[in-house]
Amino acid sequence: MIRNYKATGINLKSSPLGESDRVLTVLTREFGLIRAVAPGVRKQRSTIGGRSELFVVNELLLAKGRSLDKITQAETVESHPGLSRNLGKLASAQYLAELAIASALSDQPQEELFCLLSEHLKRLERLSDRTDADSLALLVAHLDQAIFHLLALAGVAPQVQVCCATRRPLMPNFRDPNWQIGFSIPSGGTFSLSELANLETERSEATGSAHIGASRSPKTSASKHLTDFCINARELNALQQLGSPELKIGGIGDGGAWVSVENILRQYAQYHLGCAIRSGSSIDAYLESFEF
Repeated sequence: MIRNYKATGINLKSSPLGESDRVLTVLTREFGLIRAVAPGVRKQRSTIGGRSELFVVNELLLAKGRSLDKITQAETVESHPGLSRNLGKLASAQYLAELAIASALSDQPQEELFCLLSEHLKRLERLSDRTDADSLALLVAHLDQAIFHLLALAGVAPQVQVCCATRRPLMPNFRDPNWQIGFSIPSGGTFSLSELANLETERSEATGSAHIGASRSPKTSASKHLTDFCINARELNALQQLGSPELKIGGIGDGGAWVSVENILRQYAQYHLGCAIRSGSSIDAYLESFEF
């Protein structure tokens, strides 16, 4: 039985253990998600203390343990100090780390997930630290695209190009200020409103409910089990950009649409990945003092 092994991993989560140790959750290329003890890293003179920080990429030597493995050596390959200089960037990076933990496998190579997460952390770090409306819109837009890409890699990305029922293409209508389409979280994406009404009718009949729920906005609904809501042309346009490899910087535009899209994707990810995204509240707190 192999007692020692090597892996390249990025630190995604950290929690204290005892008086001087930490337990790290690390996404590795070779073995997927692992949890390992970093001994003595909370001591002032620890030689690997800085290497246990979040979002640091290390080449690790680990020893197998009964319940937790142990990090015996760590050499830093890359770090992302720029993320900690801006609260919005840091909250966004923690958000992506939660999604990666929820979707990663253990004891299996996770090369694609490792590379995708690393790329989006670099993109966040390169963004401006300014807090003007354009910079904040760009930050949320990059967060949205990273969420969408992670969902796509996990095989659960929402359908946003066509109606899920009819498979007909959906095109945002910017000329009509009241134009809307529906979005169903459990059904996996966008619907024409007529098809969404049919879906609601079928649900009500299946559950024996006498009430057919109307579509709701994620900004105004107080429901803890939000499933369907309406999105406008700007929000659909934003959603339809997310599958591309790069965002069109000139088309970032309305920050309010990107914030709404983040709310949609957060609800969607929590439903389909079965996780609670705790960092979402940090994003909300960071953005609440700004108006788009």
